[in-house]
Amino acid sequence: MEGYNTSSTDFTFMGLFNREETSGLVFATISVIFLTALVANGIMIFLIHTDTQLHTPMYFLLSHLSFIDMMYISTIVPKMLFDYLLGQRTISFVGCTAQHFLYLTLVGAEFFLLGLMAYDRYVAICNPLRYPVLMSRRICWIIIAGSWFGGSLDGFLLTPITMSFPFCSSREINHFFCEAPAVLKLACADTALYETVMYVCCVLMLLIPFSVVISSYARILATVYHMSSVEGRKKAFATCSSHMTVVTLFYGAAIYTYMVPHAYHSPSQDKIFSVFYTILTPMLNPLIYSMRNKDVSGALRRALGKIRSSQRAAKHF
Repeated sequence: MEGYNTSSTDFTFMGLFNREETSGLVFATISVIFLTALVANGIMIFLIHTDTQLHTPMYFLLSHLSFIDMMYISTIVPKMLFDYLLGQRTISFVGCTAQHFLYLTLVGAEFFLLGLMAYDRYVAICNPLRYPVLMSRRICWIIIAGSWFGGSLDGFLLTPITMSFPFCSSREINHFFCEAPAVLKLACADTALYETVMYVCCVLMLLIPFSVVISSYARILATVYHMSSVEGRKKAFATCSSHMTVVTLFYGAAIYTYMVPHAYHSPSQDKIFSVFYTILTPMLNPLIYSMRNKDVSGALRRALGKIRSSQRAAKHF
């Protein structure tokens, strides 16, 4: 896997497969995770759009989360897997720019969407009588549009600046995709001011939706605490626990990557945390929501029942 044919504009990834004795196992594991993420998120989207019992604002937003996750993991993993199979680790300047832009846009959209999904849970539990008005179809589309706008704004602002720096001759990225901190380490110019601006931007991108999550769940906990029904409390916690688990996993890894000072980072740690929220989280999200949600598991059983019925009916013809 040595000796790459690179042009002056190509970058080379050091990647995850830099140990020959473990690269095969890592490749197989990443492949399984990628396929599981695609299938699990695809099933979630299918169930939500075909089962009438899941035609609610919460599941409408969840279907878009699954769509983002499918696109998100597909911007990074296929390139990794093909490079391993073909014995190369290079990416062109244009390819790196495109990957960087898509990554920032999709991760930003997911940040905002997860934050606004907490608002949906707040309205459902704290203002159930006004839920149809406060979470109308129009409001849901505004949430979706706002999430995409916030993510694409981040991509359009940061990508041109990141990729406009002059890069050193080695062009070897100590990472497995074109993530901004790893790319900026190759710049042959002073990036301190830009890194400060990017840090502030990322803090806002994280703190704004995270503050929505915290304030929403603070109100939810206060409401649940005053519930007289034990069954009502259990239902409220069950409804919110899946979302809180996803938020903790996704935001936690991202906060480490973008908010913890670089002096406390190492390349290997950065790769591990990046794997966590770019590869593992898109697979875990649908599994968490399906395993901890009776509505989704019920929809899956109904879908499987329809398939079996159609198969039995086909045998009679």
